[in-house]
Amino acid sequence: VFMKLDILGPLDLAMISLIKTFGIENLFETAGTLLGVANQAKLVDESGNINNLDKALKADSSSSVLGAFMGCAPVTSYVESSAGVETGGRTGLTALTVGFLFLISIFFSPLANIIPAHATSGALMYVAILMLSGMEKLNWSSTADLLPALIIIVMIPLTFSIADGIALGFLSYVVLKIGQGEINKISSGAWFLTLIFISKFIFL
Repeated sequence: VFMKLDILGPLDLAMISLIKTFGIENLFETAGTLLGVANQAKLVDESGNINNLDKALKADSSSSVLGAFMGCAPVTSYVESSAGVETGGRTGLTALTVGFLFLISIFFSPLANIIPAHATSGALMYVAILMLSGMEKLNWSSTADLLPALIIIVMIPLTFSIADGIALGFLSYVVLKIGQGEINKISSGAWFLTLIFISKFIFL
C-alpha cells in the first residue's frame, strides 16, 4: 500500500481544495454524530459542552488519517453507537470489544452479504428513535432556535449527509437571526462557519 502513495499529488492546488472540502465534511459528520451519541450517553453538561470532546475528535481524526494510508474507506464515528449506549456500553472497554468483533467479522463478510440490505432497516429506525429523544431539550418557544433544529432533523435523511443537514440548519439559523434583527447575537465564529458552508454549496 505504501509503495503506491502519491506524496506530491496532494500538493496540487485542486487537490488541496478537495482535501479541505473532505476535511470540513468529515469534521461536521463527526461532530454531529458525537453530539447525538453524547446526548444519549448523558455526557453533555448544562452548558451544552461534551465531556472529553477533544479526545474523541483526536481519536477520530487519527483514525481517518491512518485509514487513508491503509487504503480503506474513511474511518469515523458511527451514529449506531447510540444503540450500544442505550444498552449500557459507555466505556473504552465497549469500544475495544466492538473493534475486536469487527475484526473477527472480516472473516465472515461473505455470510453477511447473504443478509438483504432492507433487513437492517429495523435497527436503523431504532437508532433514529434514540436520537430523536434529544428533541425534548429544544427551546420550543423560540422560532430561531426551533426551526433550524427541525431543518437539520429533516434534511439529514433527505440529503443522505449529516454534514449537509447541519450546514442547512446552521445557515437557516443565521438567516432567521438576521431577519429578527438580532445580528449582534451571531458570533464571529458563526459568521466564519457561514462563509465555509456557503462556499461548500457553491463550489461542490
